[in-house]
Amino acid sequence: MWIDCHCHTRYSYDNWLDPVDLVKRARELALDAVCVTEHYSYEASAPVERIGREEGVLVLRGVEIATDRGHLLAYGVEDDSWNRWGQDNYLPIAEVIERIDVLGGICVPAHPYREIGVASLLDALLELQGIAAVETHNGANLESDNELALRAARHRKLPGLGGSDCHKASAVGRCATEFSTPVADMRDFVAAVRAGACRGAYYAPYAHRHAESGR
Repeated sequence: MWIDCHCHTRYSYDNWLDPVDLVKRARELALDAVCVTEHYSYEASAPVERIGREEGVLVLRGVEIATDRGHLLAYGVEDDSWNRWGQDNYLPIAEVIERIDVLGGICVPAHPYREIGVASLLDALLELQGIAAVETHNGANLESDNELALRAARHRKLPGLGGSDCHKASAVGRCATEFSTPVADMRDFVAAVRAGACRGAYYAPYAHRHAESGR
């Protein structure tokens, strides 16, 4: 099954994507589910989960956390008690990973080779401890950044995730994750990632564009 594991809506407060439009676009693309990872807050995505139920599309929820070494996608938390720092940016990455682990969740570096100033992770990914996977395919990335992330994941022998990092409907599904085991809820999702039963990829109908560009 295919899940876009990195989605944003207007509840991230950096775009105007209505959750209904996200969900309907995912259905049009025949995605099996989306995971909404609003910036800074797990609780902010609660309305999107409800809309997914109403529209008949599985909506899972995580959170994107801005640390002092880039962004992390956290899955498996149930509220915003993970944020004991009381701020939104430049949280200490090692402590965030430890905190999410204590709460039973997992952390995945998001777009690790995208340069975002002094907080970029880049090759520090090769030594970062406590992560469960690497976002190898990000729909907002340069292909070269995704290739570096894919190589790093292989070097680390970690599974890869794919997500669109969408902030508008037209971006939904540019990248996604193929799961080889069924995912019905976040518990299944986390278990599958821990088991390595997933791979990031360019999702159809976008995949052919990348195949052509690589010729």
